[in-house]
Amino acid sequence: MSLFRSTAARLIITAAILAYLLRSIDLGAAVHAMLRMDPWWFAFTLVLVAADRVLMAVRWLLLLRAADVDIPAASALRIFLRSSFVGSFLPAGVGADAARAYEIASRTSRGSQAVASVGIDRVLGLVAIALLGVAGLAGWAQHVEPALRARLMAAAALGGLAVLAVFWVDKIARAVVPSRWHGTRWGWRILRLGDAIGAYRAHPKVLAQVMALSIAVQLVRVFQGYGLGRGLGIQVGLEYYLVFMPIAMLVLLLPVSVSGFGLPQAAIVWLLRPVGVPDAESLALSTLLIVVGIIGNLPGALLYAVRRKPVT
Repeated sequence: MSLFRSTAARLIITAAILAYLLRSIDLGAAVHAMLRMDPWWFAFTLVLVAADRVLMAVRWLLLLRAADVDIPAASALRIFLRSSFVGSFLPAGVGADAARAYEIASRTSRGSQAVASVGIDRVLGLVAIALLGVAGLAGWAQHVEPALRARLMAAAALGGLAVLAVFWVDKIARAVVPSRWHGTRWGWRILRLGDAIGAYRAHPKVLAQVMALSIAVQLVRVFQGYGLGRGLGIQVGLEYYLVFMPIAMLVLLLPVSVSGFGLPQAAIVWLLRPVGVPDAESLALSTLLIVVGIIGNLPGALLYAVRRKPVT
């Protein structure tokens, strides 16, 4: 019932935002912009989509290996691609993660480590987005009021520190969870998960590698936006994509959209207005970003259709 209510709420929010966008933006102009998309730039973007899928799968595999989760690399890649497809129908930002963690937990006896690997993967992804956003903002500094720039950078820094605090969640959990609950079912699970996450502190080299891959993934996504923008004829420099794409990616992670439609599109339209991009072209860009993401999930759809149950 709660899942149904969550899905219904997301559908309502998405429909409301799309209705607002379609009422205030010339849909015909947006469709025309997409139809005149340069095919070479579109093909370039699809190559980048494939690259970001590979990079994300590799960084997750590194985390699984560090947690001693014994699963072949090919199986991990298949699980990653399938979960990315399944996540298209679940709350954005958490659906694919939950699907990954569930499948690994069902295949191994390392359920807590599976959840921890997905959690740390998400944490470092968020840190990478924050770092990229700060770098982009620094490059765009002359266009932003000093007071606003300082507030944005402070918010990004505080957010990054808060996210990194997750690595000490084992100590936080033991301090917060009453000792009388430690032996209960849920208390024990919370502590075990905290220990699995905290164990990554003993693997700084792996965390550094995953962090580097996370930054690479976010850079690839910025270039996806830039490539689609160039293909649409949007005259905005790469430096501004470093500013607005991290914000758009953070909005996309909020569990309120359906497959990226709705709020992320509105955010991109709003963020491109200050640099003079017509709303119709911004809507076309945001829609094509979703389209290439869906295309990137098609291999997962095929793997999901032909999946085999694990041998027990």
